[in-house]
Amino acid sequence: MEIPAHAGSKNDEKGEKKLAWWQLSLVGVGCIIGTGYFLGSVIGIKMTGPSIIISFILAGIGTYIVFEALAKMATKDPDKGAFRSYAKKAYGRWAGFSSGWVYWFSEMLITGSQLTALSLLSRLWFPNVPLWVFALIYAVLGVIVVLIGTKGFERAQNIFAVIKIAAITMFIVLAVTILFGFFGGNSSHFNMPKSMNEFMPKGFSGLWSSLIFGFYAFGGIEIMGIMATRLKKKEETKKSGSIMLIILMSIYLISLILATGLVAVNTFNTDKSPFVTALHQFDIAFFPHVFTAGIIIAGFSTMTASLFAVTSMIVTLAEDGDAPPVFAKKGKLKVPPFAMILTVCGLITSIILSLVMPDSVYEYITTAAGLMLLYNWFFILISFPRLIKASGFDHVKRFIGMALILLAISGTLLHKSSRPGFFVSILFVAAIFAVLLVMRLMGKKKKSFSPQGT
Repeated sequence: MEIPAHAGSKNDEKGEKKLAWWQLSLVGVGCIIGTGYFLGSVIGIKMTGPSIIISFILAGIGTYIVFEALAKMATKDPDKGAFRSYAKKAYGRWAGFSSGWVYWFSEMLITGSQLTALSLLSRLWFPNVPLWVFALIYAVLGVIVVLIGTKGFERAQNIFAVIKIAAITMFIVLAVTILFGFFGGNSSHFNMPKSMNEFMPKGFSGLWSSLIFGFYAFGGIEIMGIMATRLKKKEETKKSGSIMLIILMSIYLISLILATGLVAVNTFNTDKSPFVTALHQFDIAFFPHVFTAGIIIAGFSTMTASLFAVTSMIVTLAEDGDAPPVFAKKGKLKVPPFAMILTVCGLITSIILSLVMPDSVYEYITTAAGLMLLYNWFFILISFPRLIKASGFDHVKRFIGMALILLAISGTLLHKSSRPGFFVSILFVAAIFAVLLVMRLMGKKKKSFSPQGT
């Protein structure tokens, strides 16, 4: 998930040009496709094999249901705070506080996940360099970009979005040409599963475990709510997101079917993109280098966007009184210095983790990030009927969406490699509620000592 959370606020204030529905669709596609799909999908493939496409279909259905609820709320009440504001309006301050901080932690984990993914990909050229060295380099470069805050950054993001789409399209085109006899291949290289055991080698539990990574690849739909305020016609929010999800689903399913059909499942590993692995056996020497370079360039852009997102969110929380006011205090830098320091601390934590657990940190962080994302999606679904008059069919869809989300969350407990990510996410949520409880107790105590009716 790559969400520039600042996109829906400052831009409006500067009176920037409003977006057409198709422009928002393209922005959404560009922001959602990231290293979580390019590299994270391989974890799901290893868990369930070719049946990963079922995980993506189920995740796509769940994503659409969440998006539709968010779109209806955004159409009725366009708010730059989007899902966080809706949670606050539906359930009160505690909900806005919880939703905002869960989002902050999820984006921080996503940033760490991206940082680790970029480091893993860079090993293609420098296999002996420790992971943490790459992580440190990318982190420093990302912080520099945030501090510079160049006006051309958002335009560059559009270019990087095209690079991501082009990278997947290049894989699809090359894979198809291989099946037609080019690059030393032919149609016999594509192996369709001939039995349920081949299609789902790890059984239902493997499919269940992989569902979280299907959802993770769709992470970022929140941007449709955040940026709905910039649409020319607010009622086109749903149309824009629907087209975006159709494009994403098409790209994801076609590329995954080709990747899992060209090589055996046990060939994939988490330090290489599944698409590079799928074409490794063919006479396309340039592909791994061009494809990986494209992913790194695009992945770095989305990592930097996430850095903007977490920094912007902590500032917004501070301005609303849901974080220490010092984080909103401005200095000589283009971003509030204390908010930036907190972001840097999160990056340092990610780098330390990559040093301590180089073989497992990516999966742990990715799982935890995906789970934190789903917690907020669940909040969107339970906020919806409090703010919008829901029909009977709306409630049916809402319950299906919640069931799919709970299925993805519980599936992480079934696999030993994703289980730690579940407990990491629960730890973060518990910490948020502990702080909320302390704030409530302090508020009651202060109120009890205030003079009343005298």
